[in-house]
Amino acid sequence: MAYKGHKINPKKFEKSQIKIILMVLPMVLLTGLPIVYIIFHAFKPMEELFAFPPKFITTNPTFDNFRMLFKNSQTAGIPLSKYVFNSILITVSVVFSSLIISTAAAYALSKLKFKGRVLAMNINQLALMFVPVAVMIPRYLVVNVLGLTNTYWAQILPLIPLPVALFLVKQFVDQVPDSLIEAAYMDGAKEMQIYRKIIIPMIKPAIATAAILVFQQVWGNLEASNYYVNDDGLKSLVFYMNTLASTTTTNTVAGQGVAAAASLIMFLPNLILFCFLQNKVMNTMAHSGIK
Repeated sequence: MAYKGHKINPKKFEKSQIKIILMVLPMVLLTGLPIVYIIFHAFKPMEELFAFPPKFITTNPTFDNFRMLFKNSQTAGIPLSKYVFNSILITVSVVFSSLIISTAAAYALSKLKFKGRVLAMNINQLALMFVPVAVMIPRYLVVNVLGLTNTYWAQILPLIPLPVALFLVKQFVDQVPDSLIEAAYMDGAKEMQIYRKIIIPMIKPAIATAAILVFQQVWGNLEASNYYVNDDGLKSLVFYMNTLASTTTTNTVAGQGVAAAASLIMFLPNLILFCFLQNKVMNTMAHSGIK
């Protein structure tokens, strides 16, 4: 297909693409350079960490920062593997539970008729306005009354409800044709069958995007380990990294390298997850603009 002599989505480079590249390049630099800096910064030797003016690219990369990080973790009473296990257990539990609840609730709020449906959706939209700090005290009181302090449940249950995930998934379920669901009813399908075999396959892009949102919320969450757990053996990796980096930074100049290595370790899972799910996320963004 051609338009005024230019091909749409050509397989090879054409001069007409230069203006598009020049338009996109500033956005790529703004979003990509911080990621590059985090990676290079973690491998900087001591003299480059405090160089003035600061160096963006590491000229003499080293693994000393990571060696120091793991050396400090070995001197602690609880091994690093325990914190890793805690974070993986909490993150996987929250992401899986949140996606199940969000998709099921989105199907119910979008396609099923029941009393209080509009009220429930309005409450979810209202919850989008509150930042976590605003509900920190009520959340702690609920956790304390239920007797969940110093347990894994205190770090899992409060993070499962994510209003933005439900809102996003519901927008996709709204676009599933009602006629398709009615045809399934006529064929004798039950609600659970429709949910598993029709709704879930058709909203996979939204599920992938919601998974990234939930993962980011849980993986970098400090609130649960700070306020709900006193036992160090139950705390998450992000809490340990934050504590270790802040302690070494205040005690010695070398702590800057430890903090840089810890930041990269905590950042990489987010980057890897996005790389695996980026196609689904792009489909979500494109599909959300089609009405």
